[in-house]
Amino acid sequence: MSQTNTRLGPLWSPMIPTKSQGQDDLCAVSARGVRIRYADGSDLLCGTSGLWNANLGYGNAAIARAAADALTKASYLSLHQYENTYARQAAAELIEVCGPQNYGRVLFSTSGGAANDLVMKLARQFHVLRGEASRKAVVALEGCWHGLTYGAFALTSDNLGQRMYGVDRRLVVHVPPNNPERLAAMLAKHGANIAMMVVEPVLGTGAIPLTDAYIGELIRLRRQYGFLLVADEVATGFGRTGTFFASENWPSPPDILISSKGLTNGTSACAAVIVSHDVADVFAQPDTVVAHAETQAGTPVTCATILATLSEMRRLDAVARAASLSERLDEELVRLAGEEPLVSGTTGKGCFRSIRLRDRSGTVLPQSEVPTVIAAIRDAGAVVHAAPDGIQLLPALTYGDELAELFGCIRSGLAAYRRGRE
Repeated sequence: MSQTNTRLGPLWSPMIPTKSQGQDDLCAVSARGVRIRYADGSDLLCGTSGLWNANLGYGNAAIARAAADALTKASYLSLHQYENTYARQAAAELIEVCGPQNYGRVLFSTSGGAANDLVMKLARQFHVLRGEASRKAVVALEGCWHGLTYGAFALTSDNLGQRMYGVDRRLVVHVPPNNPERLAAMLAKHGANIAMMVVEPVLGTGAIPLTDAYIGELIRLRRQYGFLLVADEVATGFGRTGTFFASENWPSPPDILISSKGLTNGTSACAAVIVSHDVADVFAQPDTVVAHAETQAGTPVTCATILATLSEMRRLDAVARAASLSERLDEELVRLAGEEPLVSGTTGKGCFRSIRLRDRSGTVLPQSEVPTVIAAIRDAGAVVHAAPDGIQLLPALTYGDELAELFGCIRSGLAAYRRGRE
């Protein structure tokens, strides 16, 4: 006979150890601008844009009005064997932002992970339609994060129990980032069987930017071997790295681009898969159907929030503000590295940064210590995100004087952590 565990509340929180669930200091009550209020009464500065979603800050009134209007006028309308005008308009505007000279069609999804699942289907079906049914393998980078749905979980390289959960990785190959020699060697053996390669322009786990040289070689190898190149811009899109999409600066655009998170400023469960003309044209054959559909994908409210977010990005000149904020981040990070003995270096690009930490002996800070550092920074007044060997900073693109406040909290938190280890 089973027994109910009365010590835990009814909410089973994801990615939180059981012993930490139910704590009021981790239970958010409200959010406004760049601050989050928690159930324990604390009011903290957000240094993560709400898990990289709220690029324009919390509580944007124009996005909220657009969502309310769509819910009132249309409520729920499906894209499953139907269309709706909201989705048509959102797709058209996304194509315009991404570049109509390169991209032609948009499929909607509900998350970055589900979108990666969809893209793997697209890539394999694309090659079948071209008479290359043997192309089923997918290449991803070591240190990448593409989601936790079953397909995306196979792509995500971190060891998070994929074997335990029975995730099938037989058709997934991981190669190290910024190592063109290893990539070329793998493709020399298996290139004829590769359907696609998916990359984050800045690897989300460690905030590691792909180098220009690596991207150039990746594009050359795409031409040589014929696989599709996918840019997973779930984290880097919507101004995060100083341009609307990071892949805008590539010498040749990806075949498929994935967007989520900042796509709706975090207000809707939404993702978009933006497909090039060359790929879309192969699917234009009569009666070709992509076997993928999600009940909440492309609904009026999600598409209304996409349109409102695009409008607000323009009104606030968010991309230019992100570029300016990036320069200020450079200055603050250099100053912090010169002052704080725990800081061993920084990585990242634009408003997507990582601070690498070391212990008193100068060795890499053990990953088990990172939660203690984050807690110390929370106690000092700011929320930051964990990274390998340190912390990530992803401030809202609308930050002003808050940047100095954020670094003040980081300094205070690191100093408190050091004192606790003396």
